Amino acid sequence: MATTDIQCVVDAKALLGEGTCWDADAQCLWWLDIHAKSIQCYVPKTGETQIFKTPQRPGCLAVRQRGGLVLAMGDGFHFFDPPNGSFQPIIAVESEAPEIRMNDGKTDRQGRFWSGGVFEAEGQAPRAIASLHCLRVDLSCNKVAEGITCSNGLAWSPDSRTLYLTDSATPYIWAWDFDPATAEIDRRRVFIDLSSQEAIGDGATVDADGCYWLTLPFKGMVQRYDPDGKLMRTIELPVDIPTCCEFGGEALDTLYVTTATLGRSSLANQPWAGGLLAIDVGTRGLAAIPFVG
Repeated sequence: MATTDIQCVVDAKALLGEGTCWDADAQCLWWLDIHAKSIQCYVPKTGETQIFKTPQRPGCLAVRQRGGLVLAMGDGFHFFDPPNGSFQPIIAVESEAPEIRMNDGKTDRQGRFWSGGVFEAEGQAPRAIASLHCLRVDLSCNKVAEGITCSNGLAWSPDSRTLYLTDSATPYIWAWDFDPATAEIDRRRVFIDLSSQEAIGDGATVDADGCYWLTLPFKGMVQRYDPDGKLMRTIELPVDIPTCCEFGGEALDTLYVTTATLGRSSLANQPWAGGLLAIDVGTRGLAAIPFVG
């Protein structure tokens, strides 16, 4: 593919695609359709996709070192065994807040699994009552940050010294100092301010150069920022709601981007809406670390 050449590799018509995770061992991309309650597995070599139904709305997933997947879903964390389709609850972390659903997340570079919540209550004004949770390798869990409305954009710098997170109810992407040994965070500051673009951020990833790739839903763009938060590049997409992104492929040089239809009836001007896009952006990502627990 030429630089920034864009392909739709799975015409999924997803209601809300999210949760990209590249499995380097199996050479496949796992991703979600949250509103359809499904997990999808795309194999680039064959072009095949396998779909698994979930009992609740899933938010994010990661490959598990011991086999299968770890999943944030509903109000907590679960294991999933694709061969037999079984789910095993691990721990509920938002059980006392029925308005909160587990949302975006991934593993850090030490093999812990993270997910933040989203306020989702029909007819109610959004409230910043969700939190960011860390599932440790011993399957204990702790609350790392509070006061979130819609957790997204979770990522770490290559040296694991900085954690990034966006609250999609705001135009801000935040950064914290991160201690990779303890998973403690400190010194929150604004990393990116999207106010001038009248935009919000959604899913994100970090490449091998330490640059932050961010999807901008409703703007139809993916943007790349340097480690100081300076905009380096904008890629216009043929769909208006990109939702999440991750590098994959044998050389980790393809940026996969999930998108959404959100149940709209007319998408004649963007037939790839809800599809899984693959983009050659001319740079490489970092291998995802399996959940060690």
